[in-house]
Parts: sequence; C-alpha cells; structure tokens
Amino acid sequence: MDGLILHEDEHLLAIRKPPGINTHSAGPFAGEGIYEWLRRREPRWAELAIIQRLDKETSGVLLFSKSRRGNVSLTKQFSRRRVSKEYEFLTDRPPRESSFTVRSRIRKGRGRFESLGDDSEEGDDGLEAETVFRVLRQERDGGPWRVQAGPRTGRTHQIRIHAADSGMPILGDALYGGTPFARLCLHARALRLRHPATNAELEFISEPDFDAAPGDLLRASVVDRAATDAFRIVHGAADRRPGWYVDRLGGFLLASTGEGVADGAVPDWLMALARSTAARGVAVRRLDRHVRGSVPGSASPRLVSGEAGDGEFEVRENGLRFRLSFTEGYSCGLFLDQRDNRRRLLTHWIGPGFAVRDAGLAGAEVLNVFAYTCAFSVAAAAGGARTTSLDLSRKYLDWGRRNFEANGLDPAAHDFIFGDAFDWFRRLAKKGRLFDVVLLDPPTFSQSKEHGVFRAESDYGELVRASAAVLKPGGVLFASTNAARLEPEAFLTMVRGGLIDAGRTVTKELFVPQPPDFPTCREEPGYLKTVWVRV
Repeated sequence: MDGLILHEDEHLLAIRKPPGINTHSAGPFAGEGIYEWLRRREPRWAELAIIQRLDKETSGVLLFSKSRRGNVSLTKQFSRRRVSKEYEFLTDRPPRESSFTVRSRIRKGRGRFESLGDDSEEGDDGLEAETVFRVLRQERDGGPWRVQAGPRTGRTHQIRIHAADSGMPILGDALYGGTPFARLCLHARALRLRHPATNAELEFISEPDFDAAPGDLLRASVVDRAATDAFRIVHGAADRRPGWYVDRLGGFLLASTGEGVADGAVPDWLMALARSTAARGVAVRRLDRHVRGSVPGSASPRLVSGEAGDGEFEVRENGLRFRLSFTEGYSCGLFLDQRDNRRRLLTHWIGPGFAVRDAGLAGAEVLNVFAYTCAFSVAAAAGGARTTSLDLSRKYLDWGRRNFEANGLDPAAHDFIFGDAFDWFRRLAKKGRLFDVVLLDPPTFSQSKEHGVFRAESDYGELVRASAAVLKPGGVLFASTNAARLEPEAFLTMVRGGLIDAGRTVTKELFVPQPPDFPTCREEPGYLKTVWVRV
C-alpha cells in the first residue's frame, strides 16, 4: 500500500487511485472497486462516501468524504464547479495547437459516449462539456506528447472524448481511437478545493507514472509490502498475459500455465520479471484439475531459473508467517486469493457493521474445515481464538502445526483432527461442541470413505446444512468456493438454502469477490466466491 494515502483527516480521505480498479464495484458480484475495498479493510473507513469517480483505467487523485459535514461540503463544491481538476495524458498524435478549449454536448451512444459538437441544435440531447488543453512537452524524440487537461465540467469520458475530437486521442484509449498500449495513459494529477471544516485551501497532487506496468501500480496500492510478500503479480488476460498466472512467494516466483500455453514454455518476459523482482528462483507448473492421486514428484513445479527452493521456505502475509514448499506436490501450501479473508479473521473486522464478534476473537472457538495447511487457523489463533483444524490429510495438518510454530503459537493449545467433514460434524454435534466461527473452503471435488464424493457445484448446500449443527446461535459462517462454473447467485442460494434446511436464520451477510491482485476482465472472469454470514 505504498503511497496509497495522500491525505486523511476526520472529514475526508484523498488517495492515489491506481489503474485497473474501478472507483466502485460494477455490480453486486463484480470485483471490488477501491471504494468497497477501503470500506471493508479498516473500521475508520466504514463510512466513506463517493464524491467523485475515475474510470477503471484512469489513475490519480481520488477523493472520498468520511463525515456528514464532509459529504455535504464536498458535494456542494463539486456540483457548483468550485473544485479545480487537473489531468495529464499521453498522445502519440501531434497536437495541432499548444493550447485550446473544446466545447461540446456529450451523450451516451452505443457502447460508448459521443460528442455532439458545440454547434449542436437546441433539441439535441446531451450535457454541456468544456475542457481546456495545454501541451506540456514531447517526452523524447519520436515519443508521445504529454498534455494537460482541465475539465471545467464533469461529464463521463469528457477528457477522452474531447482529446479524440481534437485529433489527439489518448494513448491506450482504443474506445476513442487511441493507439493500443499497456494502459490508458490518463492521470488525475491534481485536485484543488476547500476543507469542509476549516475552509482552508487544499491541494492534492499525484504525479503520473505512465512507464510503470499498470499491474505493478495496482498491487503496490493494495498490498502492504511491509507485512506481505506473497501475492499474485500476473493474473492471466487481466494482466495481458493470457494463460499465465504468476505468484510472488517471498524470494521466489511460481508461474502457473493454463490453456493455450505450450508445455515447457518459459517466455522472456517471465525472466525479465524475475530480474526486476530480484527473485532467487523461478518455478513453473501446469494448471491441472486432475492431480488427485499423483505423487509429489510428478505434480510439483519444475525449476526453470535460479535456486531450487528445496525444502520449506517462509513467506509473510498480513504480518503472519507461513511455511511453503515446491517439493510437496501440486499445491505449495498457501492459497493467496484468500489473503483478505484471512485478514478479516485476524482483525475480526469483516466489513461495515460486521465484526466477527463484538468482543473480538479472544476466547472464541473457531472450526476450520478443509483446513489444508491451517492458514485460516493461524490467522484466527493470532487474533486470540482457540482453533480446531479439520482435514483429510495428516500430512497437511502436520504442516499446519509448523505454521503455528512459525508464528510463535503453541500447536498443543489447539486441536488438529483428521477425517471426513460430514462425519466430524455429526461427532462434534453429538458431543455438544459448538463454535463461534465455522470456516468452509472445500475443494471443488473430493472423496472420502465415510461420505463418498463431494462436488461443490451440487453438494455445497448439504455441506452448509451439516455445518450448522456445530455453529453457535449468533455465530459466523464463512463459506467459499473457487468452482468457476458455479455462478454467485447459485452459490448464495445453496448457502442460504442449507441454513434454512438446518432451521437457521441469516441475520447479516457480506459477499466478497476475489482480491484486487486477482483482477477480472471479460476474458478473465472472476472465479472465487466467498460469503460471511451471521446465523
């Protein structure tokens, strides 16, 4: 989160929005916008209100209010055009003039907004828009021009449309005729206004960096590098690398390849990424849904550069430490897409008005089902809870104990139980064992002697119903799945239906998509679905 916050006080929050994330979510099941991500991250941001908006691919100064007074004052200043906004962009088309003003009426057209021109007739629909342009410089011989834009109105896509109208479409703005580029080269550089409480003049400035990879800017904003060195740095088509998924794991890079990538492929850009991140080693594995039953040696990632990473090595996530390995089979020991959810458990803050427990996790009983290497259990224990970790693999439970030890937590103070989830739900309920939190993050497919085959797409409701038998009244159920073909609406219907079948009532619910370092796009849709439910 280096440099995300420009200014914060009791009335307002100004941030440097990175490219690649919306101001707010595009829908109830779409990826989080920066607004939702902030509100769910810290209690002090729970009451944020949107004052202005930037397009998904536009970076720069973005302002939120934090109080009613701030909301009223800032809304009034924007609506009365008392806020000065300054943008910068790049264009590879030579500007015809050094400074000029564009006026037109803008309306929504098919697939994009369109400009009607300043001489449009009275009856034309559309909103009046005006932008002042000033050419700053050419970046280098033969390079793009840097242009300053001052919008005097605040219409959707106004600068992009007026730049295109002037024969200098923004570099990377394919929608309005710009040359393809790694990103839309438009940046909100400065915002000038008056403070809601003191009336003092404020100026927030964020200098653009059009040379940096947009994915790097996004992850620098949403990953706290001081506390976390395990996160995704390339997510397929959303990062313009179709079929490639690269994770930074401490000093190592793990690249996973999907459909359309030839076996054994090691592209130059991956080696360049290894050099730029000073990676000690790079390993590659093939994404494979049929690894069940394979021996570790055949399923483990293969080293393609640097150190082998033999044995276990350590990474940090949210200030916690986890032991990983490239030699124990297909999975290396930590599912990075659950980082934000583990943080919610660690801080017992799920979202606005939704704490895990009002009194915190101290003394709480947490059951982590399908625990794998017990990362959720470690987060809960570090937050003060007593945990019970359940998994079908003794090997992974032993791995989980080592994760407890890596964080100075005594595994002997917590329970680790081996076996089938459905069988243990019955046994624990029979003993009267009830939990404040039950965590469900099953594989999309599993099989046990006691229960037989489990498929998330068809059996998740049954799992929820069975788990309700060990959840305390007023307790919290966390349900998650990465079954890509299971739509969010259907998943939530299964979760709610399972609770209804168990005679339980939902009093609070928060659906959370995958984190921002796993960005989505049309070619790379979201797969992870998680919901926190108070029952």
